[in-house]
Amino acid sequence: MDLPKITDSEKEVMRLLWKRSPQTANEIIEVLSVKMNWSEQTIKTFLNRLHKKNAIRFEKDSRSYLYYPLVTEEDYYQIENKCFLERVYDGAVGMLFSHFIREEMLTDDEIEELEQLLQKKKNQSLNKKD
Repeated sequence: MDLPKITDSEKEVMRLLWKRSPQTANEIIEVLSVKMNWSEQTIKTFLNRLHKKNAIRFEKDSRSYLYYPLVTEEDYYQIENKCFLERVYDGAVGMLFSHFIREEMLTDDEIEELEQLLQKKKNQSLNKKD
């Protein structure tokens, strides 16, 4: 899948649109001007960049524009995770997980959830072999 490269700053705009869309430019500006301390012009620049990258679209609605995401949050994070895994761990999923399991404190519930996910993955793998 060929998704546009979205910067960290542009991702702030996308997060708002992933939470709720459509949103007007004014609604986006109202939130990000407070949250990020960005000027109205900066936010409009990000909206324009995202539109040029085909990450968002807009529709004219009387006096305002309504913005919608064209890239889903799931697709975005799936690609970003793969890029991170390749860049940092040379694609080695096991190395990534073993690092986090050794270094991070996990609750019993988190450990149980990880065990269930691994068992599910193991069962899927066994079913493919049959």
